[in-house]
Amino acid sequence: MFRKNNLQEIIEHFKKDEQFSKQIIHWQTIDEKPATYTDIPDEIDARIKKALQGRGIEKLYSHQHDAFQLAVKGKSFTAVTPTASGKTLCYNLPVLQTIMKDPNARALYIFPTKALAQDQKSELNEIIAEAGASINSYTYDGDTSANIRQKVRKAGHIVITNPDMLHSAILPHHTKWVSLFENLKYVIIDELHIYRGVFGSHVSNVIRRLKRICEFYGASPVFICTSATIANPKELSEHLTGSEMELIDNNGAPSAKKHFVFYNPPIVNKPLNIRRSATLEVRRIAGELLRNKIQTIVFARSRVRVEIILTYLQELVKSQLGAKSIRGYRGGYLPTQRREIEKGLRSGEIYGVVSTNALELGVDIGQLQVCIMTGYPGTIASAWQQAGRAGRRHGESLVIMVASSSPLDQFIIDHPDYFFEQTPETARINPDNLIILIDHLKCAAYELPFKDGEQFGSHEVEDILEFLAEEKLLHKNGDKWYWMNDVFPAHNISLRSASQENVIIIDQTDIAAVKVIGEMDRFSAMTLLHDEAIYLHQGIQFQVEKLDWEEKKAFVREVDVDYFTDANLAVQLRVLETDKQRSAGSCEIAYGDVTVQAMATIFKKIKFDTHENIGSGPIHLPEEELHTNSSWISLNDSSSFTQERLEEGLIGAAQSLKSIIPLYVMCDPSDIFVVPQVKAAHNDKPTVFIYDRYPGGIGLSEKVYEQIEQVLSEAKRLIEGCPCQTGCPSCIGTEHSMKTAKADSLKLLELFIH
Repeated sequence: MFRKNNLQEIIEHFKKDEQFSKQIIHWQTIDEKPATYTDIPDEIDARIKKALQGRGIEKLYSHQHDAFQLAVKGKSFTAVTPTASGKTLCYNLPVLQTIMKDPNARALYIFPTKALAQDQKSELNEIIAEAGASINSYTYDGDTSANIRQKVRKAGHIVITNPDMLHSAILPHHTKWVSLFENLKYVIIDELHIYRGVFGSHVSNVIRRLKRICEFYGASPVFICTSATIANPKELSEHLTGSEMELIDNNGAPSAKKHFVFYNPPIVNKPLNIRRSATLEVRRIAGELLRNKIQTIVFARSRVRVEIILTYLQELVKSQLGAKSIRGYRGGYLPTQRREIEKGLRSGEIYGVVSTNALELGVDIGQLQVCIMTGYPGTIASAWQQAGRAGRRHGESLVIMVASSSPLDQFIIDHPDYFFEQTPETARINPDNLIILIDHLKCAAYELPFKDGEQFGSHEVEDILEFLAEEKLLHKNGDKWYWMNDVFPAHNISLRSASQENVIIIDQTDIAAVKVIGEMDRFSAMTLLHDEAIYLHQGIQFQVEKLDWEEKKAFVREVDVDYFTDANLAVQLRVLETDKQRSAGSCEIAYGDVTVQAMATIFKKIKFDTHENIGSGPIHLPEEELHTNSSWISLNDSSSFTQERLEEGLIGAAQSLKSIIPLYVMCDPSDIFVVPQVKAAHNDKPTVFIYDRYPGGIGLSEKVYEQIEQVLSEAKRLIEGCPCQTGCPSCIGTEHSMKTAKADSLKLLELFIH
C-alpha cells in the first residue's frame, strides 16, 4: 500500500481516509526551526572539548552556552527548554569543568526517579571516559550496596541521588559525608516541574536542611534546575531552593516539522454522549502505522492499558513483523532491558513501544516518527513532554492525541486554541504548610542544633521550637536547641504526604514476599483505600482487600479490571477564618481556613472508557476532620430556582469545576475537592467550596481564588460545548434525576460569573 517507513505517505493517507479524517477535530502543523549555535568557550578544558567532538558536538546551542557562563560566574539558574534540546549539558559542562580544575570539588545531582538517575549516570560516565578524566560519579539510592556506600561518601566527585535518599539517608548522617558538604559547588535539580504540591513542599524543606548543613561546613553551592515548560519556572525554582535564580528559556536547539492531531473517537451512545473506547481507537491507528513499519510510541495512563494495547499489537504484527518488534516500557524495567529497547529502536529492529508516562521524563530513546497518546496526559506540560518523544532531532513527526470520554479530555479536544495558545500550568508549592514545616524542623534539629534567632527558609521558628520543647522533643541549653528524643525523625516522615498518621499500604499479591509499597494520609485513605477500592500504584491496579483503620494498614492485591472506584463523601464544612474576600456582581468570592468533617458513605465502580456506573457498595469508616485552605463562591440571590433545581444545578456546576481546575493548577484531580452546599453554614447562601485535600493546604485553592472568573468561564464552556441534551459523564457528571440539570448548571455558572 505504501512504501515502508514513509511517514509523508501515511500522513496523506490519514488526511484522505474517511474513517480517520471525520474524527479529526484539529490538525496543527508546527514548522521546523533551525538551531542557534555558539562556539565552545575557550576556557573549557581541552579534554572535555575532545569528548564533545567525539560525540559530534563541535558547537554549543545558545542556551547551553548561556548556562555555562552563568554557572562559572557562580549564579544559580533554571533552564527551561523542550525535550531533546540538550539540557543535560547545561549542568554537566560546568560541573566537569569545575572538577577538572579543582579535584576536591563536589556536585550533587537530584533526580526524581531511579530510572532517570541511571540513565544520566550512563551518559555522564561516557563523557568522563571519553575525556580520560579521573572523576568518580556514583548513584546513591536504595539499591547501592553497603560496600560501595563508603566509597561514594569519601570519593564521589558527583553523587547522583533522589529526594527521598537525600532526606532520610544523606542529611541525617552528614558527618559521614564531610568531604561532600565541605566542597559542594553545585546542586542539580532535574525535572523541576515534578516538584509541585505536597511533594514539592516537602522537597523545598529538604533543600532548606541541605543549605543549613552546607553553611555549617562552609559551602555555598550554585543551584541549577532544569524543567519542562511550565508557566512559572523562575518562581517555582526560587520557592524550591530559596535562592535567587536567573531564567534561561532561549532554546537554541533545532526542531523538525511536527503534525499535532486531535482525534475524537466516534459516539456510540448519543443520549449519554459516550464515545468508542480510546484504547480501541489507539489499537487500530497504531496497528496501521506499525504494519507500515513506521516507528511509533504509544502512551497509556496505566500499566493495565499498556498491557492491553501491547498484547493486541503484538498479536497483530506477529505474522508480519515478528512479535519482538513491539515492546512494552514502564517503571520497574531494569536498565539492561531499557538499553536493549533503545538499541533496537536505533537499529530499526523495534518499530513500536507502548509505555506508561515513565518515558515522559528525559530518558533518551532515540528517533521515533509517531507518538500516540491514549487520552490527555493531565497537564499541558506532560502532553508536550510526550509529544517531544517523536522526531527528536530531525525528520518530520506526527503526534496523535486520542481523547477518552472524560470531561477534561473532551474539553481539551474541543478547544485546541486553549492547548496551543495557553501558557502551561502554574506549579504551586507551600513549604510553610505548618504540618510539613514542623516535620522538617524536627529533622533539621536532629541534624544540627538550632541557635536562637536562626531562620529556617524565611521563617522565624522560635515559636515552633518552643512547642517542640514542650513536647519533649527538643531541649534548650544556653542559646541552642538540641534534639533529645530517641526517635530518628526522618524515618517517620514521607515526602509524599502531609499528614502525621499515614495509612501504610501493604502488597500481599505474593504471600511469600509481602511488602510495603506506599503510604497515604488518613483523609485521602477514606475515599481511596476503603475495602474493595481500586488503588493505582505506579500504573499497576490493586484491589484493597482490607483496610484496618485502627492499625492504619491497607492490605492490597494486584488485579486487572476495566473499572476504577470513586467514593462519595458526606461533607460538613465550616469556615474558620476568611483571609481574602471580594464581591463580583451577584456573588461573594472568598478564601480562608476551613474545617471539613467528612464521612465516606458509598463507593461506585466506574467503567474506564465510558464512565458508566457498573456497581456500588457501602463504606464503614468513622468520621474524619481536616483543617485546610479553601476558596468559595456564594450566590447572593437564588430566588429564581426551586430548592430541588438549585441542588441539581450546584452538583452539576461543581462537577464541571472539578474537571476544569487541574487545567489552571498543576495538580492531580484528586488533590482538590469541590463541594456544593445549598445553604452554607457561615452565610446561609448557595455556595461552592474548593478546598485542598491536604492538612494545612498547599496553595492550590488560593491559586483558584486568584483565577476564579477564568475557571468559571471555562467550566461554562465545557458544558456548553457538550453535545448531550440533559447532562452526561463528559460535562456535569452521571447521576442527575432531573432533565433540567444541565440548563440549571449553566444558569448558575452564568450567575457566578456576572
